[in-house]
Parts: sequence; structure tokens; C-alpha cells
Amino acid sequence: MRPEGADNPAPQRMSRRLRRALELISLFAVVFMAAAAALLFQGAFGQQVDRDLERMTRAIAVGYESAAVQDPESLADYLPGSPLRLTLIDTDGTVLFDSDHRDESDMDNHLTRPEIAQALESGQGHSVRESPTLGQETHYYALRLESGQVLRLAEDTNSLWSSYNQVLPLLVGGGLVAILASAVLAAVFTRRLVEPITRMAEHLETIEDNVPYEELIPLAHTIQSDRSLRENNEAMRREFTANVSHELKTPLTSISGFAELLETGMAKPEDVPVFGKRIHSEAGRMIRLVSDILELSQLDGMQAGADQPPAFAPVELSTLLRDVASTMTMNAKKAYVTLRYEGDPVTVQGSRDMLTELVTNLCDNAIRYNRPGGQVVLRCGPAGGGGAYVQVEDNGIGIPQDAQDRVFERFFRVDKSRSKATGGTGLGLAIVKHIAVLHGARIELHSTVGTGTTIRVNFPAGGTADKTL
Repeated sequence: MRPEGADNPAPQRMSRRLRRALELISLFAVVFMAAAAALLFQGAFGQQVDRDLERMTRAIAVGYESAAVQDPESLADYLPGSPLRLTLIDTDGTVLFDSDHRDESDMDNHLTRPEIAQALESGQGHSVRESPTLGQETHYYALRLESGQVLRLAEDTNSLWSSYNQVLPLLVGGGLVAILASAVLAAVFTRRLVEPITRMAEHLETIEDNVPYEELIPLAHTIQSDRSLRENNEAMRREFTANVSHELKTPLTSISGFAELLETGMAKPEDVPVFGKRIHSEAGRMIRLVSDILELSQLDGMQAGADQPPAFAPVELSTLLRDVASTMTMNAKKAYVTLRYEGDPVTVQGSRDMLTELVTNLCDNAIRYNRPGGQVVLRCGPAGGGGAYVQVEDNGIGIPQDAQDRVFERFFRVDKSRSKATGGTGLGLAIVKHIAVLHGARIELHSTVGTGTTIRVNFPAGGTADKTL
């Protein structure tokens, strides 16, 4: 059985990872620079040896060719006691003189040697041959004389690995010092790098004012936004809880008082129907409030992805407006408000029940906050970009400018006394907003106090949902 959390390894310390990364970079840099320096040095040294051999060979050739008698044995006088090796090769590859051998007759034919072949062909030749057993490299320079013979000069040098072996203790010591210094510097640098981040994390309330590095600005902005969002959500939750408690307490208190009068027999017989009507009215108000709260909770769950939204299907808006107008006609007559609908046939992708609830709540608000003799008009039609719109207009009391940004908040009422008197719960427009968001729609509100209000819901082409408020 896999232990809990096996798929989530414990987080590592950033300072430790940074320190290790810097140490590895330093170690790589030391090794790379040592190897690169050795290769560059060896290459430069080899080129210098070749140039010196060429210069000396040409000087010896001038002296040898200017002599009255060109005796190969006279070449021994040019480099007495020198570690350099001077060789004279005939045109057929036979060795005529070699400073390292007294008897040239037992030496191999040099015609196949690379530097000899190059000299015979082009006048001069270079080559380098390595001796793995001795750890040395031999540099050769060959020059063709006017007689056709080839004069060759050779010098033995230490190979790259042999040179490394000689300075290995120094390299190891220097490398250890460099690595130790790198470790100390990495620790200091890491601490200085991490300390500002730690201080930033200790002051989340002002995190955007204490960002030490430019690369952390998006992170700080995200943290600050998330913090503000959580604080706002918490404030909204407390406010919502307080509002629900208050909204439920008022009708419950009223129901409890009337019920107590009926229970104790203190109510007069002629008042019993009145008290019963008040109890029934307050109970109906509580039922509507609880129903709206449950609907909001369900809409919240759909937006958060906790609940599955209903399947969308084509909805013909003009037919929907006709059905809503038919349903709300009685309410409009009771308020002495004229209700009518008009619009062109247009179809959107959505939930018919939700869209019916949206238009019903807008229509109910338009009737509720109107005046006797007023009118409400429901409209729909195609919008730009292949979308559609639903619009509810009234010539009622209007909404003050400073309240227009808040009318879609839960339990916010422009006129609290009118809302309660007409049975409003304060959640209708909040439900409208949630339904619009689930359908990817945008709400436009235009209102003037004393003139009326127009609320337009614009649906996108195809009805693509954007579940963000």
C-alpha cells in the first residue's frame, strides 16, 4: 500500500539548491578553464616550436649550401651538444647524416615519412609524432635543398598529459582552493539572494511594495490579488451570513408573535383571520428567500465546477419573452403597470429554465420599482458579431448613479422599504448576474432617477460560457 503523500515529495530548500547549483557551476568552470588553458597553451607552445625549428633549419641550410664542399658530416658542427636532432636525407630516402646516429647505414628509408614527402613535393614539410610510452611529442620540420636533398630538424617536447602530470599537484591544490572559495561565495550569495524573498513573505499585506527582484513582480501581484480576493470573499461571506440571519429573523419574529397570540387566546376572534394572513404572508416570504438562497448556492457551485451545469440547447428568445410576459401580466396589473413584449426571432445556446428565471427576475424588478401608470417593455433580437440580446425597459423610479455598481450584489436594495413591502428578497439581480455569467453574457445597465431603467443582456455568438465573474 502506497503511503499517503507518496506522490508529493517534500519541498526542498531553495537556498540549498541554489548553493549546490553555484558550486557545480564553479566546479565546472574550474575544470573547463583548466582544460581549455592547457589545450591553448599546448597549441601555442607547439606552434612556437614549429616556428623555431623552421627558422633554425633555414639558417643551417644557408650555411651548409654556402660551404665550398657540402660534406654531410660537417652538419655535426652546427648543433654541438644540442638536444635537437638534425638529419640529412637523400632524394631516394637514404639517410646521409643523423646527429643521433653514428652509423646512418642501419637507419630505415625516410622517403615515406610525412614531413619528407611534403618537402620533396612542395619544398617544406611539418609533422608531429607522439610517443605514448615516453609521454613526449616530436616536432619535425623538413626543408628541401637546392640539390634535392632534404634537411630535417626535430625537437622532443613533453606531451599534453605529460605536462599535466608535472603540474598535477599544483592544479589539484589550485582547484581545491577555487572550489572552497566558490562554496563560501555561493553560501554568502545564496543567503543574500534568499533573505529579501523571506522578508517579502513575512509582509504579505504589503508584498507588492517590497518586491526585491523584478522577476518576482508577477508572483507578488498574484499573491496580493489572491489575498485580496480571499479577504473580499470572507467579507462577502460574513455579510451574506449576517444578511440571511437578519432576513430570516424578521419574518420568524413576526410569525412567532402572531402564533403566540393565537396560542394563548389573546387574539380576538375577528383578528384571527388577519393574524393567519400575516403568518401566511411571512411564511411565503421566508420560502421565497430560502428558494433564492438555494438557487444562488447552486449557481455558485456551477461556477466553481462543483456542480454540473444543465446541458445547453437552442433557446428561441422571442418565444421565451412571450411566455414570461404572459406569466407576469397579473403582477403588472396589480401594480397598475402596462407590460408588453416585442422583438425579432433569435436563438441562443443555453438553459431555457435559467434564461426564463433571468428574464422573470428582470421583469419583476421593473414592475416592482415602477409607479402606477408606468410601463415595462421586454425586447430581444440579434446583436453584433452573431450574438443576441435581451432587454428590459421601464419608466419607473430609476437607480441613483452611486448605487448602480452595487445593484447586482446580494441583498443590496436601492429602496429597502419598497422592496420589503412588495415582497422582494434582494437576491433577484444577483441571480440574474450568475445566470448571465454561466451563459457567457455581459450585462449593461442604464438608469436615470425619475426617468427609468434599461438592463440589456448581450449573449455571445454560439453561447460560449465564461464562468468568471
